[in-house]
Amino acid sequence: MIQNKYKILLVEDESNIRNLVSTVLETSGYQTIMADTCSVAKTLFASYLPDLIILDLGLPDMDGINLLEFVRKDSLVPIIVLSARTNESDKIDALDKGANDYITKPFGSGELLARVRAALRNNRFSAEQGRLPGGRFTLKELEIDYDARRVFIKGEEIHLTQTEYNIVALLSENCGKMMTYATIIKAIWGGLAEDGSVKKLQVNMANIRKKFGDKPGETNYIANELGVGYRLNE
Repeated sequence: MIQNKYKILLVEDESNIRNLVSTVLETSGYQTIMADTCSVAKTLFASYLPDLIILDLGLPDMDGINLLEFVRKDSLVPIIVLSARTNESDKIDALDKGANDYITKPFGSGELLARVRAALRNNRFSAEQGRLPGGRFTLKELEIDYDARRVFIKGEEIHLTQTEYNIVALLSENCGKMMTYATIIKAIWGGLAEDGSVKKLQVNMANIRKKFGDKPGETNYIANELGVGYRLNE
């Protein structure tokens, strides 16, 4: 089913390279979403919440670094830069600003696919880490399928956003342990626990608990220690 494929946002303005890369990716079972400008890419990123971004830097409307910084404000999605810029300073700048990898043009399709697999594998919430046997986590009537990034309660799928899923996956990896706001925020968004980010976490957690059917004042699946953090109850 297409919803279980990894979604890759390909941001490239040269149509021949865009078509080549998308063909290579789709032949290997990835779902590709394409953009030829930075502004279109921002819209598609927000709409599709891709699992990985392949990013050209020399875009017609603005530098690709702009998109890199935009995404890194609130997402740890893996980003592979695919650029004709070969200067070490350009590579360092992109990596320092949050790119996971940097490939220079021209490139081989085998190398590109290997880098894509590595980026998805190294992403802390990617299924291919195989954190648990069979890629599944079970707690009472809650089940997480890490491979498909899907969550079920009593066999019914709970539809989570990418951020909500990442939070649930993180809590499940640390089941029974109280995770502080700062720890969760750093793992999910890569930032510090400031007032804005704590509020963002609380909103996401409220949505998750509502979707899980947790009721206020009851322990349910997720316990909240006010002012401290959250714990997935064993």
